[in-house]
Amino acid sequence: MALLLMNPIAGNSEDWVAAFDQHLPGLDIRTWPDVGDLTDIEYLAMGRPELDKLPELSNLKLMLTMLASVDGMLANPKLPDVPLVKGEPEGGDPSMTEYAVTLILSHHRQMPAYRQQQREHVWQPIPQKGASEQRVGFMGYGVMAKPVAGLLAQMGFDVAAWTRTPKPDAPIEMFHGDDGFDDFLARTDIAICLLPVTPHTKGILNASAFSKMPQGASIISLGRGVHVVTDDMIAALESGQLSAATLDVTDPEPLPADSPLWDHPKITIMPHVARRPPVSQIVPQFAENIKRFQKGEPLLQEIDRKAGY
Repeated sequence: MALLLMNPIAGNSEDWVAAFDQHLPGLDIRTWPDVGDLTDIEYLAMGRPELDKLPELSNLKLMLTMLASVDGMLANPKLPDVPLVKGEPEGGDPSMTEYAVTLILSHHRQMPAYRQQQREHVWQPIPQKGASEQRVGFMGYGVMAKPVAGLLAQMGFDVAAWTRTPKPDAPIEMFHGDDGFDDFLARTDIAICLLPVTPHTKGILNASAFSKMPQGASIISLGRGVHVVTDDMIAALESGQLSAATLDVTDPEPLPADSPLWDHPKITIMPHVARRPPVSQIVPQFAENIKRFQKGEPLLQEIDRKAGY
C-alpha cells in the first residue's frame, strides 16, 4: 500500500513525507516520477492535474486533489474512475476567511472610490452605510464561504447566500435555484462569488445579473474567472450600475498585459492569491479521508461528478 505524490502546489517532497508520517505513520510515500512498482499505488495526491502523464495505476482506490476547483479534471477523460476528494478543511481556510473579509470591508468602507479620489487629488468624504444597512450576498455557501458569512453576521452585516439547492439549516437568509436568483440579486449590495465552475455557473455574473442588482452595487470574484462576463462587467461599471469590482481570478490567467481590466479605475486586480494552503493544512484532511476510506466511512469533501463539484 502506497501513496503517490504528484505535482504538489505547496512545500517539497520532504515536507509532505514528514506531514504524512505524523498523521499516517508507516504509509509508503512515493514522489513522482519515482513511482516504483505501480501496483503498490492505492492513493494519489495531486497538485497540478497533469493527468496525461499519469501511468496506469491498476490498484488505485482514492484520489486526493489539492485544488479548490476540479472542473478541468472532471473534463479530462483520463481522470481515474475512483472517488475524488478535496483537501479543504471542514471548518474553512483561515487564509481565505481573512482575505474575503478584508475585501468585503474594503468595499463596505468605500476604499475603491477613495483610491480613485486620491488619484484625482480629491479630498471628499463619501456617505457611509452602517453594517446593518449593507446587504452582503454570497454566491455559493460551501466550506470557504460559511466562516466568512458567519463573521460578517457577527459584525452586524445583513448577510445572505444563494445556492443551487436548499440549505434549510443555514443560520443566514438563503435563496436557491433559478427561482431564487433574481430575489437574491435584488437584495445584494456586495456580491461575493465563491461558486464552483459548472455549465450552469459559467458567465453567471453577466449583464442580466448586474441589471437586477441595486444601482451602485459591487462584486468580488473569488471563484474562477469564467464566472464573470468581462465586457458586461465593464459596461456595468461604466454606466454606474456597478460601483466597483475586485477580481482575484480572471479569464485567462495570467491576465494579459493589454487587458483593459488592468487600468480600469473601478477594478482592483489581484493575482489569484486568495488561498495558498500550506502542507500542514492539507495533509490532515488527506490523512483523515484515507482513514475513512479504509474504514468504509463517508468521505469528506468528496466530489459529486454529476454535479461538477
